[in-house]
Amino acid sequence: MSKIISWNVNGIRAVEKKGIAPLLFNLNADIICIQETKANPKQLSETLTQPGKNGEDFPLYNSYWAAAEKAGYSGTAIYSKKEPDNIEKMDIAKFDNEGRVLAATFGSTVVISAYFPNSQHEGKRLSYKLDFCNAMLDFCNSFVSQGKNIVLCGDYNIAHTPIDLANPKTNTNNPGYLPEEREFMTHFLNNGYIDTFRAFCKEPNNYTWWSYRFHAREKNIGWRIDYQCVNKDFMSEVHESKILSDFLGSDHCPIEITLKTDL
Repeated sequence: MSKIISWNVNGIRAVEKKGIAPLLFNLNADIICIQETKANPKQLSETLTQPGKNGEDFPLYNSYWAAAEKAGYSGTAIYSKKEPDNIEKMDIAKFDNEGRVLAATFGSTVVISAYFPNSQHEGKRLSYKLDFCNAMLDFCNSFVSQGKNIVLCGDYNIAHTPIDLANPKTNTNNPGYLPEEREFMTHFLNNGYIDTFRAFCKEPNNYTWWSYRFHAREKNIGWRIDYQCVNKDFMSEVHESKILSDFLGSDHCPIEITLKTDL
């Protein structure tokens, strides 16, 4: 069995200042995928770059980083107990320059930490977002075509269906719920991938992001925009997929998948 956690931290230095980093590492995941780090590893403490090295009361992790060229923006990371066989980015400059993707290979399984772009007000970055989405599908397909399995973890910035947000009718024209974004998610799933959380839970009111305004989290007025998707052939190896909605420290909460496979 192995456990993979994914979390948009909305600034990893902020997480450390809030004293939450030890709580995250003490969840004892085998792999932790982080999005929106907003930092270059050179800016970070050893606790964040080499967790557990100095005998802290949590496991020892390796860490890998994809930072954005723009300071304090975007960025992804992967922590792993085992050293991966390979670490790679997307190899597409306009996405790698924003630190959008990091992929770690463990044997025949590729774990991807991805921070999908926000399409922004009035779809200002929708074209860039859809370019990224299509490139991500190609990226996943390239691994599957090599006989590998993928776990695509991250903040997709898409609520797929009405059940995935508290107020679908009033958000039809808002970023994250635009028709083009939802259509991509349908296309992605129809091309051989599984939304693992929905495979286990069909119930409403399960969200991963809440606005900081209007006490949205206390009222559970949220969106489910963070996912851990796998290729169809790997779904039989998924033991559990859940949302850790009680874990605080960001406007997102972590999500967790447990595999029958050891990574």
